[in-house]
Amino acid sequence: MPILDSTEETTEFLLRRVRAGDAPARERLIARFLPLLRRWAHGRLPALARDLTDTDDLVQVTLVRVLKQAERFEYGGTGSFLAYLRSTLLNLLRYEIRRGSRRGESVEPGESLADGGTSPLEQAIGRERLERYEMALEALAPRNRELVIMRLEFDMTYEDIAIEVQSTPDAVRMAIRRAVAALAATLGESP
Repeated sequence: MPILDSTEETTEFLLRRVRAGDAPARERLIARFLPLLRRWAHGRLPALARDLTDTDDLVQVTLVRVLKQAERFEYGGTGSFLAYLRSTLLNLLRYEIRRGSRRGESVEPGESLADGGTSPLEQAIGRERLERYEMALEALAPRNRELVIMRLEFDMTYEDIAIEVQSTPDAVRMAIRRAVAALAATLGESP
């Protein structure tokens, strides 16, 4: 089920309205991106980093911060606002993870202190793959990067993306297929 319909305003239009002080446009922008950010962020904050902060709080902080600075955000084309939200949220997640690792985790001694989580080696490999993915993503042309983020990271439908980029679902599908192939080539993997 698409999150947008063809009668809704584009992100660019809503951002212009927000900059002009239009509170309803701000609410529509929040309503559009809040579920996407929640879904993307779900499960990305490890237990070690959770105290009074949870992922939903970070999503809301992200939206508040970004919308506070809406007049300074330069719209760089379709998907650029979502990429900016993702980047801001990712930085907040990283900050919370670093803060949590400095604080440490309190554990009551028990019969088994074996960690059921990933080993340091598995964490390093995962971190390395994520860094490679982020570098490959940055190597893409901005429009391709934004299409990949909308489709792969935010799981937007082709129809939603088509409305956002003012194109057809088939054209979007082909553009995303080419962008993913370029991403895979940069990573040295088959798409």
